[in-house]
Amino acid sequence: MKQRLLFLGPPGAGKGTQAQRLAASQGLLHLSTGDLLRAEVQAGSELGRQVEAVIARGELVSDDLVLAIVRSRLEQHGQGWLLDGFPRNLAQAEALDRLLAELDQRIERVVLMELDDGLLIQRLLGRGRADDNEQVIRHRLEVYRQQTTPLIEHYRQLGLLEAVEAAGSVEAIGERISALLAD
Repeated sequence: MKQRLLFLGPPGAGKGTQAQRLAASQGLLHLSTGDLLRAEVQAGSELGRQVEAVIARGELVSDDLVLAIVRSRLEQHGQGWLLDGFPRNLAQAEALDRLLAELDQRIERVVLMELDDGLLIQRLLGRGRADDNEQVIRHRLEVYRQQTTPLIEHYRQLGLLEAVEAAGSVEAIGERISALLAD
């Protein structure tokens, strides 16, 4: 099974759920950028203090800072890994490609979780979050497509992209992902 993975997909496609399940079953390091940033802040590391200062100013954490955290985790972990939620655009992907080349840990497969907008909207509305109304969700999906379409094409051109249907039960989706990673 492939050991260095990237999960892409729109909000509500189930990336986080499937990433956690696969990482746990295969002993992979699960790198969710949101979780990583929170963990660095909680740990009180130098990077964490930088992240905390950026967030306190109400700014977005820079790509360089996110990459520094990803580098730190990958350098500490010699086994396989799964990136979930990063990169989000082509510039981030190119920076990540350079970092992974330096570490001699190139991505082996990019899993694109695809789901019909109607089902995505249903899932997201079902989460019951205050900021999840249909108009906001449709806007988030449009922003996702604008940012991610070049990213998807980048990984397709590199021959790394595999799409998986993200409809059905958690178990069925997991089986589809495992099957495409088995080669």
